[in-house]
Parts: sequence; C-alpha cells; structure tokens
Amino acid sequence: MTADHYPRLVADIGGTNARFAIETEPFQLEHLLVLPCQDYGTFAAAMADYLAQTAMVIPRHVGIAIANPVTADNIRMTNHHWHFSIRAMQKQLGVDTFLLVNDFRAQALAITRMSAANLALLNGPAEYHPVPKDRTVAVIGPGTGLGVSGLVPDGRGRMIALSGEGGHVSYSPYDQLERQLLSFAKQIYGGHVSAERLLQGDGLLLIYRFMAGRNKTPPRKNTPAEVTHGALVEYDPLCIKVLSRYCAILGGFCADVVLTIGGVGGVYLGGGIIPRFIDFLKQSDFRRRFEDKGRLADYLRNVPVYVITHPNPGLLGAAVALDNKLAIK
Repeated sequence: MTADHYPRLVADIGGTNARFAIETEPFQLEHLLVLPCQDYGTFAAAMADYLAQTAMVIPRHVGIAIANPVTADNIRMTNHHWHFSIRAMQKQLGVDTFLLVNDFRAQALAITRMSAANLALLNGPAEYHPVPKDRTVAVIGPGTGLGVSGLVPDGRGRMIALSGEGGHVSYSPYDQLERQLLSFAKQIYGGHVSAERLLQGDGLLLIYRFMAGRNKTPPRKNTPAEVTHGALVEYDPLCIKVLSRYCAILGGFCADVVLTIGGVGGVYLGGGIIPRFIDFLKQSDFRRRFEDKGRLADYLRNVPVYVITHPNPGLLGAAVALDNKLAIK
C-alpha cells in the first residue's frame, strides 16, 4: 500500500460508545478516543468532535465498523437513534473512501491480524490456535447487542468474513426453567424473543428479574453491571445463579452457530461483556451446554473456544476492511 493512503480514520460504532482512531501506518492505531453515543445527536457530530478534540484534519480514507446491518445506503441503527446516508456522509466529509462494514464482520476480520497473545483459550482443544486458514470459525460477541459472524476459507489461503444478524434468531429454551424464562420475556417483548434479548448486556437484568420473581425475592439490582458485581464480588446467591444460567445459555447458542456454519475451527468470543468474567465462564456450564447437542456432541467436543482479549478489535477490523477495499482500487 502506498504511503499516500495514510493516515486513515477508523471507527467502531456501537449502541453505547463510538470509538475513533487514526491509522498512521498499516494497523498502527493512534489518537484513540471513546465517545458516548448518547452525547451526540448524529454520527457526524460525534466524528466532528473527535477531530476537534484530537486537532486532526479528516483523512482521505475512512473505515467504519457499525453495530448494524449494512445492506443499503441508508443506515438506521438497531440499538441507537443515529441514522444517515452513506453517500451523503461521504459527500459531506469530502473524502475519497467512506467504507461501512457490520461491526462483527469487522471483528472477524480483526482476528486474521491478531497474534496468539490476543486470543485466550477458554476451553476445548488448542491445536488450531490461533486462527486456522483451512477451517471455518465462528465469531460471537455479547455487548449492547449480540454480534455474530464467521470466517470461511476461500481455498487460496485467505479467510472471508461473513455478514449477518445471527443474534436475532429466535431464542430456543433448553429446559423447563428456560421455557418459563421465555414466557416471561414474551410478556415484555411480544411474540418474537431473539437470542440477543437474553445474551446482550441487558439480558443479564432480564434473567435476574425473572429469577427474582420466581424466588419471590424483591429485585435489588438495577443494571447488568450490578448483577455481575453481585455474582463476582458480593457472592450473592441469586446473582450467581443468574450469571451461571447466562453462561449456559451462551454455550448453547455458540454451539448452534457452530453447527449452522460448520465452525469446526473454533469459536471466538468478543464483545464488551465476556472479558469481565472469563474465570467464572470457565467454571460454568458453558462447555457442558456447548457440547450437549445429542448426536453431534463428538463434533462439538473437538471445537476450541477462545476469548478475544485485544483492546480494540472493532477498530482493528475496520482498518483491515479498509485495507482490503483500498487494495482492490
């Protein structure tokens, strides 16, 4: 890549925070800044404030990872109120390249540029570490939403990242307690309850309120962070049950994704939630539920699960996507 392609601006836009950085040379990210989305009426306002705070001039090339489907010119975020036209935004900014990709497609792309130090083995065999070039892998991330992607080998030594909205598939309960949980969620969300409703950050609070009501215990936790703190620090019995059930549900969902896309090369867990309780997750029912798929148990037993520990995988993925785009030009 020629030197005149740098610097570049990359961003990772979630439902809660907007992360911006300047890529000064290949995959070298500097001037990182995290801005709360709720503080800005528009995406353009957030970007303008980033440039003002860092005293930077808008570069010629911009790559954005966004927590939303990217299937048309008009973007209307699922978990936030921002909306804009890609073409109009490029014209407004006056840049040569304005690339948008789904945030979990970006996370998947980021894995192709990570070292083993950025991928912590959670459980399962480790012989395929870090990322195989000849096996499909699943990339899953609970955060403000529930991101799902994957990497598929193209037969020429490269990996193709999938775009999709797998977090919005219907939640499938495992046992009687989870059937009751689903009924509880339906009272709130209506007929369709997605896996995201249970596994996003707010899903912890949903499970907590359900279990508190089931135990006839007044709910005392009001945020997902309070629930995890209650389990990990206060050793609150109810919070421990909630987090344990959450981990089990996550294990079952990860296995469903592996079975759907043939992700025998591994599962890579990203998002903002999992790194907060990796040790708890290791000791939970996650792996038992992951492998509890009847006739396909042996198939899943050989699939390793990793946690992405890179501090900014969305930004790195946006940089990889932008690099791929400019390499074609």
